[in-house]
Amino acid sequence: MLRKTLLFLTIAVSVTLAQTAEPELHVWKHSMVTGLNISQISLNNWAKGGQNSLNWTLTLDYSGKYNWEKWKFKNDLKAAYGRSKLGEDEYRTNDNELYNESVLSMLAGWNVDPYISNTIRTQISTGFDYKASPAVEIADFFDPGYVTQSIGFTYDQLHGFTTRLGVAFQETFTNVHRNYSDDPETLTEAEAFKFETGLESVTDGEVTLDENILYKSKLRLFTRFENIDVWDVYFDNLFSAKVNSWLNVNLTIQLIYEKSQSPKTQLKQALQLGLRYTLI
Repeated sequence: MLRKTLLFLTIAVSVTLAQTAEPELHVWKHSMVTGLNISQISLNNWAKGGQNSLNWTLTLDYSGKYNWEKWKFKNDLKAAYGRSKLGEDEYRTNDNELYNESVLSMLAGWNVDPYISNTIRTQISTGFDYKASPAVEIADFFDPGYVTQSIGFTYDQLHGFTTRLGVAFQETFTNVHRNYSDDPETLTEAEAFKFETGLESVTDGEVTLDENILYKSKLRLFTRFENIDVWDVYFDNLFSAKVNSWLNVNLTIQLIYEKSQSPKTQLKQALQLGLRYTLI
């Protein structure tokens, strides 16, 4: 019920009635935005107690588009990496994500267009479980790494709204952390590679809620044919309020459910004041 509600809300918020403008042909369209979000507290002889703290997150959002008469290509890259320090403790990672998506669509003149896509998901550096003492390494760059190819149909006739559905092939690569790729039904050594087939749905939305407030979302769903009632969920939301050309207030909410990572739903929320610079 929760996943169906999230899907409905994403579609409802994303749809607008404005028609898509005709794209320019044979011209690359690039956009690249970097951000630095910082929060800091420094105390000296503070009688009410407390600890010094420093939190920072670097972000990168890139989009590249190219159009032919009968084809169009789009590549999106999202990267985020952040660290936190509280008092005399060592720095801890608070954000660690790399997400790249490439989609090639054929303009067939139908209500939906055939497409092929490739998606790469991993973390930028080593990830730790800080609940353990000492902290335990649980992930690293491409350990695990997820690569997904999909073929199906996409719909993007409404401005600010794109959705696609297709048959998908997902590969999971690991090295040390083979719990993400191991098949528990086999009695051999834990496998470092896992191949799965199923269905993938991806919905992207971008809506201007007010003159200086932008909402962006991505909802990815994946299910395996052998276990069709269990869906992986990746639901990423960003509310960005523009203070001026270089200063933003950002609210991010990310919900993830992936059984191989955790039997429980993962939720991350952050409210940050950040510097924002448009490179392209």
